[in-house]
Amino acid sequence: MSHLTCGFIGLGLIGGSIARALKENVPHTKIIAYDINREALSLARKEAVVDMAADAVDGSFSECDYIFLCAPVKKNDGNLAAVKKVMKKDCLLTDAGSVKTGIHQAVHEAGLDECFIGGHPMAGSERVGFLNSKAALLENAYYILTPTSSVSAEKLDRYRTLVTGMRAIPLILDYRKHDYITAAISHLPHVIAASLVNLVRESDSEDGIMKMVAAGGFKDITRIASSQAGMWQQICLANGENISSLLSDYINELTNFRSFIDNKAEEELYSRFENARIYRDSFINASSGPIKRSFGISVEIPDRSGALAHIVTLLAQKGLNIKNIGITHNRESDDGVLKVEFYDENAMMSAVTVLSGSAYAVHVRS
Repeated sequence: MSHLTCGFIGLGLIGGSIARALKENVPHTKIIAYDINREALSLARKEAVVDMAADAVDGSFSECDYIFLCAPVKKNDGNLAAVKKVMKKDCLLTDAGSVKTGIHQAVHEAGLDECFIGGHPMAGSERVGFLNSKAALLENAYYILTPTSSVSAEKLDRYRTLVTGMRAIPLILDYRKHDYITAAISHLPHVIAASLVNLVRESDSEDGIMKMVAAGGFKDITRIASSQAGMWQQICLANGENISSLLSDYINELTNFRSFIDNKAEEELYSRFENARIYRDSFINASSGPIKRSFGISVEIPDRSGALAHIVTLLAQKGLNIKNIGITHNRESDDGVLKVEFYDENAMMSAVTVLSGSAYAVHVRS
């Protein structure tokens, strides 16, 4: 695929990562971009990710083979109207939002059904903005495509090939099914995590004992509560019907759990925990997604001077870069647990081998 021209309206984390993936993996790709953040555009030009920085959604985009709508969802209506005036006849229009119903409705109202295929790279990061974008964010991540009913098979096949070229994994879904799925595996978990954190915050004593001892499991299942409040507010508003429906099902599940606990229903409790364990263990590990996988290990160490330095030295000697590190004190004994996080799975597994070989008890955190 040579001499491809792609336009980006919005160049944040996702838009920037898609643009980088195109530049790195699809030869002869020209990138034209517009963003209200002029510093992001300037950096993109400096790093040769963007070839041309537009001052507005104007005629600069008329040569584009693809136009990616990557601005916040609430900006899409205005951007669609501007794009419609300048896009060429055979241009393929797409987006990168995590909710699809709204954009499909807006596209239909704009009369752009024949040239639109929704796009959602199932990838993310704790950090935002073009500064934190990277091509590797898309690598081996599912990239969901939601074609309209009137877009041609040729355009869909061409876009699927482009996504594969970016080293992502294309998956074609109806946009309504997409919104129900993402509500279950991405949107609802954020609601649950935020609710659980708020429950502990409101239940904690004045001296903050719950917060002080919170560790392990609590931190793992509430990590995503640290995400941007504004973004999740908008997602709940955009996909509210699906989230509310699934939330009702979840409340019923919690009610059943409460009944089993109140009635000391041993078999039912065991069954719910065991079925959850089996299903969770069947998940395929992925390096990126709506809830990003972390590559962390727990190391049991004696809590004494020099222990931390010895472990760090062992890892440094093997050239293993550490993303995050900390000691958890949540036992009555003098021993502690060292939590070490790495940037990728290879580094994590190398660390397991190195530390196990030096007689440390190491556990991979899943």
